[in-house]
Amino acid sequence: MRQLLLLRHAKSSWDDPKLSDFDRPLAGRGLKSAPLVGRELARRGWLPDLALVSTALRTRDTWRLVSAELPKNVPAEFTDALYGAADADILAKVRKAKADSLLVLGHNPGLEDFARRLAGPGSDAGALKKLEEKFPTAALARAAP
Repeated sequence: MRQLLLLRHAKSSWDDPKLSDFDRPLAGRGLKSAPLVGRELARRGWLPDLALVSTALRTRDTWRLVSAELPKNVPAEFTDALYGAADADILAKVRKAKADSLLVLGHNPGLEDFARRLAGPGSDAGALKKLEEKFPTAALARAAP
């Protein structure tokens, strides 16, 4: 794999306590930040060939807004397996994916744990420091040779 992009969903809303965690929509902040992530991916040329996306509402909505900003159509595979997935489960999905450039859009703590697992001595020191502090909503991590 040439490039792996890990994206945490954009900020979700907690306004309706009757909704299940799975069905929480994006908050106003998430609706603003998701397109910014898409534009940044396009600006940097970090375009995935495939996106693996959790089926939770907030991840599907994040992908809809991110992908609308990309200069090419990127196929997405929506999978229940990424909702609440541990880092080992995410690794298993990544290994099975058939793409040179893959984006995984999911949730914490699994996504953050997976990003930390991939980080190594060659990683950017500033990025590692930020990752050690927090992997916030709409955060993006990139692994490439």
